[in-house]
Amino acid sequence: MKAAITATAKFLPDDVLTNQDLEKILDTSDEWIRTRTGIRERRILKDPDKATSYLCTGAARSILDKRGIRAEEIDLIIVATMSPDMLFPSTACLVQRNIGALNAWAFDLSGACSGFLYALTTGAQFIEAGTHRKVLVIGGEKMSALMDYTDRNTCVLFGDGAAGVLLEPSQDDEHGVMDAKLHADGRGSEHLCMPGGGSLHPATHETVDSKLHFLNQDGKLVFKSAVTAMADIAVDVMEHNGLDSDDISYLVPHQANKRIIQATAERMGIDMGKVAINIDRYGNTSAATIPICLAELDEAGKLTSGSNLILVSFGAGYTWGGIYLKWQ
Repeated sequence: MKAAITATAKFLPDDVLTNQDLEKILDTSDEWIRTRTGIRERRILKDPDKATSYLCTGAARSILDKRGIRAEEIDLIIVATMSPDMLFPSTACLVQRNIGALNAWAFDLSGACSGFLYALTTGAQFIEAGTHRKVLVIGGEKMSALMDYTDRNTCVLFGDGAAGVLLEPSQDDEHGVMDAKLHADGRGSEHLCMPGGGSLHPATHETVDSKLHFLNQDGKLVFKSAVTAMADIAVDVMEHNGLDSDDISYLVPHQANKRIIQATAERMGIDMGKVAINIDRYGNTSAATIPICLAELDEAGKLTSGSNLILVSFGAGYTWGGIYLKWQ
C-alpha cells in the first residue's frame, strides 16, 4: 500500500515585504537581492499575536474543505517547522485544537528547510503500515520572528507561510510516495543555526543582547553545500527509480536560491519550464516552500494522474533529501 496525496492547500499572510521596502532600512538594493537570490518580495505575518500555528491552521482548514471531510476523520497531524509558537506544546497540537481534530494525535518535526520532506516520508509510513487512513502533513513557518532586520545577509532571504497535504492510501501501488532518500550531517550544524532559546543558551539579557535568538548563517558555505547536495540527491532518486529527464513532469525544489534551483535542474537535464518556482514571490519559507509549490501546481491544474514529481531540499542540520512522488 502506498500513500497518496489527495488534497493540497497553502495559506499565506496578506502583508508583502518588497525589496524596495528593505532598501529603506538596509544597505542593500532590489538589484542586488534579485540577481543573487531571485527574490522580489516575501510575505510577512505582522500581527504579533499570531504565529506559525495560525498559518498552519489556515492551511489545514483549506485542505479539509477541498477534500470535503470533517476534522474528526484525521488520524494524525505532523507539522514541520523550525519556528514553532513555543517549545511546547507542539504547534501540531495547537492546530489539532484549532480545527477540532480530536481523534488525531499530533507532533512537530524539526528538519529545518528539509522538514516537509522528513514529515511527508514519516506520514507515508503510517499509511503504508495500514494503521492510519488520513494524515495531515503541514510545513509552516513564521521566519520573520527569527530575523535580525539589521543583518542584510539573512533577513532579505526569508518569508512567512504555510502549506500542506492530506495523505491517504493510494488506489494502487503505482501511485503515491514511491521512494524517499533522506540524509543528515551534523558537522554542518554551526553554519546554519539559531544558538539561543534552547537548553544550551536559554533566554537571558546576555543572549538577547548578543542576538543569539536570530537565525545565523554562513551564506557562502551553506550555498556551496546546498548546490552539491540538492543536485546529487535529485539525480540519485532518478537513477534509483530508473527515470530519465523525459520522465519527469516537475522538479519541486526547496526555494532557497534561484541559482541553486537552476543548478539542480541542469544536473537533472530538465528544462526550467518543468521546475516549480515561486521564490520571487515568497522568498524562503523554509519547511513551507515545497508544499506551497505543490499547492500551486495543483491549483493550476498542472498535475494529472501519473505525473512524476521529484521533490528535493536542503536545510540546517545539515539535512537534505529527495522524494519521488507519482501523482494520483
